[in-house]
Amino acid sequence: MNSETIFALSSGRPPAAVSVIRISGPRAHEAGVRLARTLPEPRHAAVRILRDDMGELLDEALVLRFDGPHSSTGEDVVELHCHGGRAIVDAVLLALRGLDGLRDALPGEFTRRAFESGRIDLTEAEGLADLLEAETETQRKAALALAEGRLKRIVEDWQARLLGLSARAEAAIDYADEDDVGSDPSLSDDCGVLAAELGAWLDRPRVEPLKDGVRIVVAGPPNSGKSSLINAIAGQEKAIVTDVPGTTRDHIEVPLSIRGVPVLLTDTAGLRESEERVERIGIERARNLAQSADVLLWLGDPEDAPVHDRRILVHSRSDLAERFDVPGDSLAVSSVTGRG
Repeated sequence: MNSETIFALSSGRPPAAVSVIRISGPRAHEAGVRLARTLPEPRHAAVRILRDDMGELLDEALVLRFDGPHSSTGEDVVELHCHGGRAIVDAVLLALRGLDGLRDALPGEFTRRAFESGRIDLTEAEGLADLLEAETETQRKAALALAEGRLKRIVEDWQARLLGLSARAEAAIDYADEDDVGSDPSLSDDCGVLAAELGAWLDRPRVEPLKDGVRIVVAGPPNSGKSSLINAIAGQEKAIVTDVPGTTRDHIEVPLSIRGVPVLLTDTAGLRESEERVERIGIERARNLAQSADVLLWLGDPEDAPVHDRRILVHSRSDLAERFDVPGDSLAVSSVTGRG
């Protein structure tokens, strides 16, 4: 049990319609009484006038009380749902700082206390963190499943099945000579089923692209239409487009959401031999980015394309007469007409 009582703004930064200030710890109820004079019944909401120790009016807020261990942190908790103006939030936080035994919560401290009290496990804590950072629909769904304990339940099922298999294996080893313990011919098959299931989970795609964005790198020689393609996909001018070779000296990253999937679209310097020092640095970075890409879009000659597991050959500027012939494995695109 933590001996310190903490508080913090638990909603988004003001200004907002409503701001939630949470107090958690052994003196949470006492702090709530100091500001609201009385608290509602546990798990009930009530409107209260908030005043500081000098009697100064702070706000008219909705107050909720939770008694430990039946709270989000497993401790006594009070929530103040105040009006969301900056001045009001600052005044309430200042009043709490003036109370003995209270301090500002550290980043993530409410979640840590929930974990320490057994209210959530590590997978749910990670899911909650991902949920707060989710920017796309796919990220939201994945984080919500984790925060609600879906992975926890799967792991608990694995643990129970593994324990059962272990007991069956020990019985087969230790008591095989006993008349009342028969052989277990299905034990090997059941172990194989569980091993295959665990292996399938380990072989699933990495989670980093879902959290950080699928890195799609656009690479090719100078003046192959890389920056134009980036701007066409992004729907705005993100990269400078000229007919001067070497215009793009460093990579440009454009975060997007495509059908709910986070994407990091990356424009790179044109790949060619160069004696110019700054351009050579950009070209080397472009080569490294192409190799580490989740998906590589190659806009040059197919014969010059780098080896990559997820490579898409792009035949750019397909609206030009001299570019009408499209190589068989290439995708014809035009940032002018929208083809492809």
